[in-house]
Amino acid sequence: MRLTAAAEPTFARHETFHPRYGWFRKAYAAAAEDPFVFGRPDATVVLGVGKNMVRAIRFWGLAAKLIVDDPAATRRTPSLVPTRLGHALFGELGWDRYMEDPGTLWLLHWLLLAPPSRLPVWWLAFNEFGAVEFTESELESAVTAQLEASTWGAPHRSSIHKDITALLRTYAPLERSNRRSIDDILDCPLRDLNLIGRSAATDRFRFTLGTKPSLPPAVAAYAVLDWVVRNGAGGNTITLSRLAHEPGSVGRAFRLDESELLAVLEPAIEDCDGLGLASPTGAVQLTWSTPPEVVAVGLLDTYFDMEASDASGLRAGHDGDRPISDDLLEELGLGRDPDDRLRRLHQREVDVGSATTVAGPAKSPARP
Repeated sequence: MRLTAAAEPTFARHETFHPRYGWFRKAYAAAAEDPFVFGRPDATVVLGVGKNMVRAIRFWGLAAKLIVDDPAATRRTPSLVPTRLGHALFGELGWDRYMEDPGTLWLLHWLLLAPPSRLPVWWLAFNEFGAVEFTESELESAVTAQLEASTWGAPHRSSIHKDITALLRTYAPLERSNRRSIDDILDCPLRDLNLIGRSAATDRFRFTLGTKPSLPPAVAAYAVLDWVVRNGAGGNTITLSRLAHEPGSVGRAFRLDESELLAVLEPAIEDCDGLGLASPTGAVQLTWSTPPEVVAVGLLDTYFDMEASDASGLRAGHDGDRPISDDLLEELGLGRDPDDRLRRLHQREVDVGSATTVAGPAKSPARP
């Protein structure tokens, strides 16, 4: 898969903010409660952040495929709703409601790159940039050349620079040491994946190759099957070589070669009746006897010990990017209509509560 098929031509939509701890879950929760929240004049109050951060949270929620534009919305009343995968992950009965499991971070990393990606600069960095060690300017120059060679053409250089800076702030440690401080992780949890570090000898950025101890086999297997479905691969087999080396593949995203990918997949394959390994022509192949979009969500249901996929009707692949059903949206929120009576009543209660807080509690009338 190539860039123009894997990503959308969007650049620097994050308002220069890399994803902070809690923003992914906040994007889901806000849209689940009120599909119109990101367009409300008091969105800064509701979300508790500045105006630019409101737009950044919206972007990262969209980029991670946790929320999506509401197909029932109009230009006059734009709205965003949770996706089926977003609800399965962060819903009330979701897999990891409070984002406590390291597997969730790997899943979010995969979703940021999975097609259609809203981060083409990031996609190029992980899939088409061959250097292991690099400087920020070297990565920027390589990505710019790739974009100029594409049918899109390169955007303004400052937009590419902002995306490169956000990428490094998301994954690389703030300190020059290989040790990660708690401040690093709180600033952006994806740094804990240790996908980009710094060379101790040269202080250059460096992609971390080799096995990833915190990557759960079930999450790796989900990502593999999700890629298979999104790629439209037919049949019921695929070679480990493609899964490790093809642009857009899990091996590229997780920085794993063929043997390392096999090692992390084997425990999931052994525990799953729908998956197997074969090598009829000498090349190792992953096989499945049940539709991969079904097997994939079953793996996560088992890993998280929660059958969250049933509530949203989730299947892996592009189906997971679709909005939750209308009935579930109404159950989660206060109504789809911005002029809905319940929504107006709720807002009136919020306004009254805010006014009371500012003015202070009403004083009791003086006794005669």
